Amino acid sequence: MAMTEFSHPASLAGKAAIVTGAARGVGRGIAQALLARGASVLGMDRDEDGLTATVERFAADGWTMEPLVADLRDPTTPTLVVEATVAAFGRIDALVNNAVATNEPKPLLDITIDDYDLVFDTAPRATFFMMQAVHPVMVATGGGAIVNLGSASGTGGQSRFAAYAAAKEAVRGMSKAAALEWGRDDVRVNVVCPFANSEGVQLWETLAPRDFERAVRSVPLRRVGRTVEDVGSVVAFLVSDDADYITAQTIHVDGGSGVHR
Repeated sequence: MAMTEFSHPASLAGKAAIVTGAARGVGRGIAQALLARGASVLGMDRDEDGLTATVERFAADGWTMEPLVADLRDPTTPTLVVEATVAAFGRIDALVNNAVATNEPKPLLDITIDDYDLVFDTAPRATFFMMQAVHPVMVATGGGAIVNLGSASGTGGQSRFAAYAAAKEAVRGMSKAAALEWGRDDVRVNVVCPFANSEGVQLWETLAPRDFERAVRSVPLRRVGRTVEDVGSVVAFLVSDDADYITAQTIHVDGGSGVHR
C-alpha cells in the first residue's frame, strides 16, 4: 500500500509568532517549522552573530525572520520583544519560550549560586514574564497559543543537571497554572519536552558521553530527534488552529523515552 503523506503547508498563514533562543538548535528548528507553514516569526536571541547567521540561512531558503538581539536576563526584555513583534506584524498569535542557558552538567554539590541564577533567570523567570507580556496582546486579538520548553531532565530526573531540571520543572508548573487561568481568554499553554540533536545535546555528548549513550539506548525509536522535522513540527501543530482544544499538556517529543513520566 502506498504511503500517504500528510502536509499542511499553510497551517500558520496569517499568524505572528515569537521564538526565543532562535539562533541555533531547537529554537532555530522551531522557527524554521513555523516559517515553512506560513507564519511571520520574530526570532530573539542574545547571540547577535548566531542570529544573523540564522536569518541569512533562512533567507537563502526563501524565508524572512525578523531578528531581535536581546538578553532575557534584562527585566525590560519581555516588553521590548512584544513591542517589536507588534511593530513588525501588528499582532501576536504564538509565543515559544525556548531560550535557556546553563553551566551544567556538573555534580549538584558543585553548582554555584551563579550557575543556579543563570538557568533560573533564563528559563522560568524569563518564561513567566514573557507570558505576562504577551497575554494582553493575544487577548486583544481573540486569543493565542504559548508553547514552553520543558525537559525530561525535570520530568524524569537526571544526574548532573539538578539546577537545570529544577528550572525546567518550574516552567511546567507555571505553564499548567497559566493554562487553567487563561482558558477563558482562549489562550492555550502547553509544554514540549524534546530530545533533539541541538548544539546543547551535542555538547552533552562531548562532556558526558556515557550519560548520553545511555540516554540514546533508552529511546524506543533508537535515535536522537531532529530539531525541525520532529520538534518543530509538533510545536507548529500546537500553535495552529488544528490544536484548538489542546491546553495544559506536557508532550514528550523524545522517541518514547518519556512514556512513564
